Amino acid sequence: MQRLSHCGYILGGDCGQPTHRLPSGHADNLTMDKTEFDHHAANYSQLHETNISITGEEPAYFADYKMRDFKALVAELALPTAGRYLDFGSGVGTSVAPFCHHLPQARLVCADVSADSLALSRQSHGDAVERVWMPDGRLPFGNAEFDGAFACCVFHHIPQAQQPLALRELRRVLKPGGLLMVYEHNPFNPLTVRAVRTCPFDANAVLLPARQLLRLAHAAGLRRHRRDYRVFFPAALAGLRPLEHRLRWLPLGAQYFVALRA
Repeated sequence: MQRLSHCGYILGGDCGQPTHRLPSGHADNLTMDKTEFDHHAANYSQLHETNISITGEEPAYFADYKMRDFKALVAELALPTAGRYLDFGSGVGTSVAPFCHHLPQARLVCADVSADSLALSRQSHGDAVERVWMPDGRLPFGNAEFDGAFACCVFHHIPQAQQPLALRELRRVLKPGGLLMVYEHNPFNPLTVRAVRTCPFDANAVLLPARQLLRLAHAAGLRRHRRDYRVFFPAALAGLRPLEHRLRWLPLGAQYFVALRA
């Protein structure tokens, strides 16, 4: 496996650019455990597929509807389809293919604390996107560099005391009016709770209710745009999925997203 050298910025898999200087007075580092993610990086896809088998769906299904939702929000907010967007906590690159499919003109930057995950992402998806290693959890970018960002099932891996810092960092790198979509597991859905409890890479996860996430986002200076609950029907009941758009208000979906603006 390719090893990445100790720098903060990776472009197209090559690690040769200097780390961007962060604003003075920047808060403490995030304390996401990158060794935990490195440990599971090589078998992440297999573990994920096994863990969600109860739904009757493949992992690609879950990645695709998230990026469909992101594309819809980009259109809803009239953001540039050829803009620059950030995948915060990108892992092994699960969102890369669906993002490029739904927003083919956009530029995507993948950021993660796990160097091994980024290396696997490059093996799978090549140099179609930029990749950024953030070993201390901080984003090595200047202010207002991105039109939007998304974090898909990332925040429940961040220690609760550090979640405000992560949200402030994301707000900092967004342009005024930029979009942040945060997808999370719904702790009020019993099947979701069961799946998380039996998943090896969720061993230290603490699920985050939507109300709590919105409160943290508000404190970080982000404005609420909408909150939607998602994934009400497994594959066996796929014929009912056209009804899901009418149920997005109901806090029983397996997952939810909050859409925020800088």
